[in-house]
Amino acid sequence: MAKTKITRIKASDSSRKEEEAAPITRKKVVIKDKKSEKTKKIAEKKAIKSEKEKQKKGFILFRPFVALFNYLRDSWREIRQVRWPNRKATWKMVLAVLVYTAIFIILISLLDLLFTWLSSLIIK
Repeated sequence: MAKTKITRIKASDSSRKEEEAAPITRKKVVIKDKKSEKTKKIAEKKAIKSEKEKQKKGFILFRPFVALFNYLRDSWREIRQVRWPNRKATWKMVLAVLVYTAIFIILISLLDLLFTWLSSLIIK
């Protein structure tokens, strides 16, 4: 194995002092007016919306079909965003539903038996 020389750098190194002695130069910063940019964007969006609304107004007989198409398109977009569970997670959820269903069936059956017994005691 060849020996490698490791150089240790300390905080009091002379190269560090040279960096500190260098003059600090500042860059010229141009401040943009954010409010005017936002108002321009908002105005552009409103103009685009008004143009779309004019296009949507079209012939009155086509409006239901356009609405149906828009609904189906938006539904498809939502379905594509769903994170579907894998087979293992699906079976876990199915078993959880079956267990909770069994627990509530037993609970309701016990309550039914209790109230039946109480009502038979009151009637006799």
